[in-house]
Amino acid sequence: MTIAPSLHSSSAAWTDARLLYALEEVVETELNRHLKVAKEWMPHEYVPWSDGRNFDGIMGGDAWEPEQSKVSEIGRIALVVNLLTEDNLPSYHHEIASLFGRDGAWGTWVHRWTAEEGRHGIVMRDYLLTSRAVDPVELERFRMEHMSAGFESDNRHSMLHSVAYVAFQELATRVSHRNTGHLSGDPVCDRMLARIATDENLHMVFYRNLLAAALELAPDESLRAIADVVTGFRMPGHGMPGFERSAARMAIGGVYNLRIHHDDVLQPVLRHLKVLEITGLGPEGLKAQEELGQFMGGLDSQATKFDERREAFLARRQARSEK
Repeated sequence: MTIAPSLHSSSAAWTDARLLYALEEVVETELNRHLKVAKEWMPHEYVPWSDGRNFDGIMGGDAWEPEQSKVSEIGRIALVVNLLTEDNLPSYHHEIASLFGRDGAWGTWVHRWTAEEGRHGIVMRDYLLTSRAVDPVELERFRMEHMSAGFESDNRHSMLHSVAYVAFQELATRVSHRNTGHLSGDPVCDRMLARIATDENLHMVFYRNLLAAALELAPDESLRAIADVVTGFRMPGHGMPGFERSAARMAIGGVYNLRIHHDDVLQPVLRHLKVLEITGLGPEGLKAQEELGQFMGGLDSQATKFDERREAFLARRQARSEK
């Protein structure tokens, strides 16, 4: 990528407005690449409509019971978390549209991303209700509570912090969907979540490439943003009802935990960006680079301890089940 010489200036000049302008061409390039590789797909084709029947209530159908679900217990937990996360799309759209704007290539991407993400919520809800995978009453009550609270970014409302966050978050979502599908016990669910995960991976590539361009343009500021995001990372659904308990069960169940977060989310993005190999940094960039290295080493150690505790717990549970 070539940066216009006039845009190379002191770090104090890198306001969000200047960065948005400087990266507009990169956004346009990435948008065009995305549109070429993204494949159209129809949510209704991934839903087993013939399995559907009326619920109790005004339609006089059958009430939901856990044994009606084809998915595993961990699958149900993860599916609810994943769908409630997708449900807050209006808040996410507001966040990125406020930061990136609604004009030019930035605006086109914001609306395209929102449209693609909306498809994920549609197909997941249709699948869950048609297949009776989860309690529909509980799901709707959780949705109302979660969306009524809305979503506010942890990332200081800085453009660079937001780009860094979504680069990691999109990959985290892809991994969570993919693992949920594998552990669901239902091939239909697995196929649906694999389709969603493909979209999430394309979104990650868009933001990762944009972050790479930002690192070339403003390395110190970009590294500071990356370090802040990595060391304080939380999934966007952290405010949903019962999230901590669900997250703990997903961690033990192998959907998403410290080892997965370190190995399959943070490391691939950081390695691709070569953040620990960047030279010519100023004091702030060097400090952020050092923080990243120390944090990743500590996280790896924490993940190892978690793995050991998880294996011991699963062994005890298996032994109890065999008695």
